[in-house]
Amino acid sequence: MRRTTASLIVMIMLIVALAACSGNDNAGGNNSKQGNDPSANKGSNVSGNQSDSGPQDPLGKYEEPITVTQVLAYRAPEEGDALKGVTPETNGYLKDLKEMLNIDLKYEWSVPADQFEQKFSLAIASGDLPDIMQIDYNTYEKFKEQDVLADLTDAYKNYASPLLKKTIEADNGFALKSLTTDGKLLGVATSGEGVVQIVWIRSDWLANLKLQPPTTIDELEKVAEAFVKNDPDQNGSDDTYGIVFNKNLLGWGFDARGAFYSHGAYPGAWIKDADGKLVAGEVQPETKTALARMQSWYKNGILDKEFALRDENKASEDIVASKVGIAFGEWWYPNWPLNLNKDNDPKAEWIPLMLPSLDGSAPGKTLISRTVSSILVVNKKAKHPEAAIKMANFYLELSKPKYAVKESPDFKGAKNGYIYLWFQPRFYYPKMFDEVMAKVSDAIDAKQDQLDLPDDFPGAGEAQSVFTNAKKFFENPKDNAAWGMWYSRGARDGGVGLSKKVVDEKHTVYNEYYGPPTPTMLEKGASLNKLMIETFTKIIMGSAPITDFDKFADSWKKLGGNDITDEVNAWYAENAVKE
Repeated sequence: MRRTTASLIVMIMLIVALAACSGNDNAGGNNSKQGNDPSANKGSNVSGNQSDSGPQDPLGKYEEPITVTQVLAYRAPEEGDALKGVTPETNGYLKDLKEMLNIDLKYEWSVPADQFEQKFSLAIASGDLPDIMQIDYNTYEKFKEQDVLADLTDAYKNYASPLLKKTIEADNGFALKSLTTDGKLLGVATSGEGVVQIVWIRSDWLANLKLQPPTTIDELEKVAEAFVKNDPDQNGSDDTYGIVFNKNLLGWGFDARGAFYSHGAYPGAWIKDADGKLVAGEVQPETKTALARMQSWYKNGILDKEFALRDENKASEDIVASKVGIAFGEWWYPNWPLNLNKDNDPKAEWIPLMLPSLDGSAPGKTLISRTVSSILVVNKKAKHPEAAIKMANFYLELSKPKYAVKESPDFKGAKNGYIYLWFQPRFYYPKMFDEVMAKVSDAIDAKQDQLDLPDDFPGAGEAQSVFTNAKKFFENPKDNAAWGMWYSRGARDGGVGLSKKVVDEKHTVYNEYYGPPTPTMLEKGASLNKLMIETFTKIIMGSAPITDFDKFADSWKKLGGNDITDEVNAWYAENAVKE
């Protein structure tokens, strides 16, 4: 999960990997499966055709078996108690799919995840595609251009269950609009809004130095200077610094994104200018201002002198070792590495804050990268396109609390041969963590012994895991692993709670480009990004003057940036979903 928030491309993996962050065997409540067949008394569906025949039973069983084909990338089950010897072909999900819906799911091929891209590329080149696929946005655009996608308009309208519609339309229809061309729905997906940037700070160090939590960037700088000079851990040694960065300035954690955003700078994003056109954040004046500030931080020892030599994992080691007191980042930090820091240093206490204000008027605005990912599509040659929608219904049906919560008598997990990672299509409610936080915090406030969840609650297993860990933490405040789960996901003033408040109060700026890479991006984007990181790093470290930013901006534009800007704006004028 830590790596899910890195970039627009990584967001393709974010929704699929949510469960992996939970540290819980039921993987976000979506590796459950049917114990007592919930479709046993439902009506059958004979034709399952694409005609607009009105609403159908979302889990209606075909009178005669049908076969649908897929291809699969698989990796080892995440659950430690997974039944030995299970293969994708013998996965319990496939057994229940046949029993409940009379659908025989056949894999044309299945390969380890690290071999999938090459294998799938060969299949695309040969035109040998399965019936049902869950793909990324770039592949979707390619398939749309090649006219290989079935129209799912009627299938979705007539077969999607209420829970599937709730999941898909949680974004007010943004994903559906994005995947509709000439009135035809060519794919079904959820859309995500990226991950909010906040600031994590050592509150015990603030208390030791009699400092208040900073609300402006100037106050943050003063606190960081104090963390360098005033022995915040009171050990009598000069062994601490202020703010952690790593060499990947726009990476997935412990990086400079939040520092840029606090200055109103958004490198790597496309934002609207005063004329409504999209401009690249990396060449805007605000980015130069932010770099000048970071250069002074480096000069004054607020940043570690060797940050440019270390990746995210190495940077996190300074947090664990109590060497640094401020980290820009995301909601999940308590679950790793702050919990490890508390193991190492029992005095360590951390709190999250909104991004500091530049002028004192309001908190800084985090970037939100809106993405449509993990898109369910159907080969137009498939005989039963509606089967894809019914299979998505099936997966969400088996994610309901009755089957998803380990404590339920009907729960059947990986130890019984059900591997959720080996089934597609899978969809996750985009606002799952918000609802988990609200439900768990309410239950803790009410001193409930058990967590009561409605039948259609998204992420039932995740909620149960957070609730269980919250109870553990309050029974034993030294259980830092339990604290990490509770404070990242459950507490209203924790990671998810504060991130939700940032979004609710609209301290956000949208990355307005969410299309596929443009031709010039594919040709020159990598070299332009390399030029950006190299220039920014040199400026921060003082080996290049701040005036080199202007030279960088000119070079960026001449070496392809202007062409990319034109291509992005052409896409935006034609394709952007206006809300």
